[in-house]
Amino acid sequence: MDCNVFDPIDLPCGRTIENRLVKAAMYEHMANSSGGPPNEFHYGLYSEWAKHGWGMIITGNVQLSPQHLTLGRDIVVPPTLNAEVIKPFERLAEVIHGAVDGTRPLAIMQLSHAGRQSANFIGGRLPFVPPLAPSSVRVGAGHTENRGRGAISDLMFHALFQVPTEMTTLDILYVQSSFVRGALLAYKSGFDGVQLHAAHGYLLAQFMSPKSNIRNDEYSVAPENVTRMLSEIVEAIRKVVPTTFIIGIKINSADYVTSGNTEEVSQEGERRVLDHIRTIASWGIIDFIEISGGDYEKPDFMACSGSQKLGRQAFFAQFSRTVMKDLHRSPVPFSSVPLILLTGGFRSHSHLQAALMSKHADLLGIGRGAVLCPDLPRIIRLQLQDSKSSSTCADRPFAREPEAVFRASKWVPSVKLIGAGVGTAWYTTRMRDIAISQIKYPRAEPPPADYNRGGLIAVFKMWVWFDSRIAPIWVLGIFTVLIVTGEVLYQH
Repeated sequence: MDCNVFDPIDLPCGRTIENRLVKAAMYEHMANSSGGPPNEFHYGLYSEWAKHGWGMIITGNVQLSPQHLTLGRDIVVPPTLNAEVIKPFERLAEVIHGAVDGTRPLAIMQLSHAGRQSANFIGGRLPFVPPLAPSSVRVGAGHTENRGRGAISDLMFHALFQVPTEMTTLDILYVQSSFVRGALLAYKSGFDGVQLHAAHGYLLAQFMSPKSNIRNDEYSVAPENVTRMLSEIVEAIRKVVPTTFIIGIKINSADYVTSGNTEEVSQEGERRVLDHIRTIASWGIIDFIEISGGDYEKPDFMACSGSQKLGRQAFFAQFSRTVMKDLHRSPVPFSSVPLILLTGGFRSHSHLQAALMSKHADLLGIGRGAVLCPDLPRIIRLQLQDSKSSSTCADRPFAREPEAVFRASKWVPSVKLIGAGVGTAWYTTRMRDIAISQIKYPRAEPPPADYNRGGLIAVFKMWVWFDSRIAPIWVLGIFTVLIVTGEVLYQH
């Protein structure tokens, strides 16, 4: 049977998504300089997305630990939950649900812990205080792709990332309780569910990866232990929320390739991630699994260079299709099989439709496209109407991508993270433009993208957005990032 992007679909928990279009999580960089609750900029940004008929809207990563931030301006789960601290989160849920066209997007809060990827200076700790991680393995250590990367790249990794402290059992239990607290915050605030971020090299992914977890206890990467951290968190959350509360997981396909680029290594990585997904599905309590990839050592999820697309319109489509086939052959009851959300690379309606028709996914996640075109669902509906008179409309790209970002990425080939980070900066400043526009003109159309904003200007504007109360350590952190970036650009 044909499947349309605007067809509804039921989640295992019983909730219905009104269409297949999901605004994927995008890091906003809009909270206070040391992390905090959502504010008027978040409300402005999400009110724009809420207007246009998305089936589900996932927030950027909400951090569970104020001492493990990513880029500083993260939304953070408060240490205790009471009526006062919940209010900003209630407001965010109301904004996401506040559609004006009769649709009501499902609001999902993404919960995250950065673990070893929480950087120096901007990670919420005193200078050179190490973050917590499954094992004392620093970001970039021993990764085959990074060997021979040069002094500049080594300098960056050593400047930004400490050797982490291995977590004790008490640390693990505390982090698990923090995930439960985050889920309770989402539930009490009116969100429809949560997504646990087990991708892109963050803490939950670190527990499942042999390159970051060399433990020998019950939280090792041995087959019987590798998903224990995640399963204990999910089970604990399910005990304190209603059965209709949505729980999703974002998992990372690229993180399972530990070294080398051979077909044999890739197949081994695919077998491992499939085993993990089978295990997750067998629990019978997960509603959707998002397929993603890349981490700070190999940041495919941040890359936007055309040469890196390798002819694929969705980065992980083939792997996602394999997962779909595998899950529907599993002994898990059909009604309990989690939906598959595929994110990345969709640039036209025909690409979206092809992914559904080819059974690459149940749900279609759009991140950067949703930043370029917050009103993407409306655009697709209009294209569907136009396609009756023109067969080329469905192949028409939603929006032009920022070529300046691509050029900036090519300028910094020796440190892949910086090249990817330039693209992140451009889209971050674009989100800020949308937020400010909505604050000033709530009924206005989304502002046009500023394609004249170059990559370096975007990096500068992203980092200099602070108030006069900024702490000196923040200045030092920003200075370090910009100096490292500038030195790399100078060398190339």
